[in-house]
Amino acid sequence: MRVLFIAALCLALAACSSSSDPVRDFNAREVTLPDGAVITVEVMTHPTDMSRGMMFRDSLAPNRGMLFIHGSANRYPYWMYQVKIPLDMIWMDPNRRVVEISANTPPCESKSATACPNYGGHEPAQYVLEINGGHAAKHGVQVGSYLSF
Repeated sequence: MRVLFIAALCLALAACSSSSDPVRDFNAREVTLPDGAVITVEVMTHPTDMSRGMMFRDSLAPNRGMLFIHGSANRYPYWMYQVKIPLDMIWMDPNRRVVEISANTPPCESKSATACPNYGGHEPAQYVLEINGGHAAKHGVQVGSYLSF
């Protein structure tokens, strides 16, 4: 009887498994791009998490990203220190209207954080979306577009 219970438990757990990352998916939401494509994003609101962002990641699935939610609209420059993949960074105002894009932003090759350039932050924004480099243009994201989340 005990063996049967353990076997059933193992089957149930196997059925629940997937290729997603439960830690990253814990605070996830969906963002709809102008062409209707849906990106699942990790939501960052804590300053420490926002500072780390996409650092140290070797890849990013095509339908994934990261959404930074600031407490209020302001000018928020971002950088690519310790980021290993090119990203599109998309700044949005409180109405979720795109106000600025840094397309195909390259990783910073420097080992010194102070040597890495800042990108964006020229317009007041409350949200910043990071997705794979080239995906903004591929999905019709441009200044003036509205994103849904």
